Amino acid sequence: MEDKGGTPSPSPQQARAQASAITSGKTAPEAEASPTSQLRTLFDQPRLSPGQRRIAQYLIEHLTEAAFLSITDLAERAGVSQPSVTRFAAAVGFSGYPALREKLQSIALGTFAGGPASEENGANELQAAVDAEIENLENLRRDFVDPDEVIDVGRKLSRSTPLTILGLRISASLAEYFAYAARRIHPDVRLVTRGGSVAYDALLQSREAGGTWVLAFSMPRHAQETLTAVQVARSAGLKIALVTDLALGPVADAADVVFATGTGSRLVFDSYAAPGVMAAALLQAMTDADPERTQGRLEDYEQISEEHQFFLRD
Repeated sequence: MEDKGGTPSPSPQQARAQASAITSGKTAPEAEASPTSQLRTLFDQPRLSPGQRRIAQYLIEHLTEAAFLSITDLAERAGVSQPSVTRFAAAVGFSGYPALREKLQSIALGTFAGGPASEENGANELQAAVDAEIENLENLRRDFVDPDEVIDVGRKLSRSTPLTILGLRISASLAEYFAYAARRIHPDVRLVTRGGSVAYDALLQSREAGGTWVLAFSMPRHAQETLTAVQVARSAGLKIALVTDLALGPVADAADVVFATGTGSRLVFDSYAAPGVMAAALLQAMTDADPERTQGRLEDYEQISEEHQFFLRD
């Protein structure tokens, strides 16, 4: 498409790349976020298994009743074993179920009195899951007050040819999203979503071909094979940028740069609003790092997609 002066009009994607460039520098500090509910603090921070999430869900949905149940009754109503309840109590930081129940009772009594836990009243579990993701995004927004590290890593990823994107098991979806978009602006993107020797081959070949960086995604539950793959990449001389939910831990310790963002853990399986935005921010930083290459590649892709009718006309 051309404007009246004969100059080709940018595609929507090109326009977004031009208009949303990240700029360095800090802005004024923001106000503190409102406090989260006590139950959210208890259950969102630990990395819980799907079975443990069922217990957490039951407690959140039936707090005023569940806080006074015996371990036998709670296990029966949540559909788990008694040892599972005991392990759940330990996972959320208590010495055992009695200590957890005491804490739940104090929260429940606060609800009766119109205390802090009453803020959950009127919200169902799906709404609470959305609220938790909003909080994760608010935390990420505060992290972006100083975008210099994102800009710097985006520049390094842009310069790494080839660029390897690693995401195993449940993290593969984020890696695939990033690789799909990065191929529009980078000449050689290699996606690794299988572990073991397949991952090792891909990482070693990337290094031999001149690659310098790997962008890895590690979401809970964190896979042993992700840690091993990151260690193999490091031993081959590759640098690791990691998007994960924990700033501390074995995988984070093995990385050169860590972008820690919260994941939604109110439901049985995690949701990834903040890690998705983090991935998009790194993609934006890559487009800003080499605007001429970005513009040229996007123009070429638009021409090909138009020629072969890749997309429906909205």
